[in-house]
Amino acid sequence: MRKKVLLSACLAGLETTYKNDSNFHPAFIELIKNHQVILACPEQLGGLSTPRTPAEIVGDKVFDKNGKDVTENFSKGANETLRVAQMFDIDIAIMTSHSPSCGKGLIHDGNFKGDLTVGNGVTVALLKKHGFEVITDKEFIEKPF
Repeated sequence: MRKKVLLSACLAGLETTYKNDSNFHPAFIELIKNHQVILACPEQLGGLSTPRTPAEIVGDKVFDKNGKDVTENFSKGANETLRVAQMFDIDIAIMTSHSPSCGKGLIHDGNFKGDLTVGNGVTVALLKKHGFEVITDKEFIEKPF
């Protein structure tokens, strides 16, 4: 059965990460060929540039590595991504692991040293709050549908 999938744009090979590269994996080729896939980069939808300074969640705020509060950009991007998910009535979202927008279950802990903590990115938290099923890229690679 064809699914309607919201996919983090970087997973499809678009250079939308903060480093201006992608998180592409060959497993996403078959997904894109066999399902209706809608791409979104919440951080770009929130008005952030590419490349951009890395950001991490600290408490209920998002700060970039230089200490700038970018919470408003992340919230806007999450809301725009939610609108896309609702507009296309997606079945599932596949988002990038550990990201302050797209991470699910584990995200970077705010010290910018690569350490992880339990939590969800801003976009994933909003999608889940509105009842959308979300999995990470790693979960999909381990068990594609």
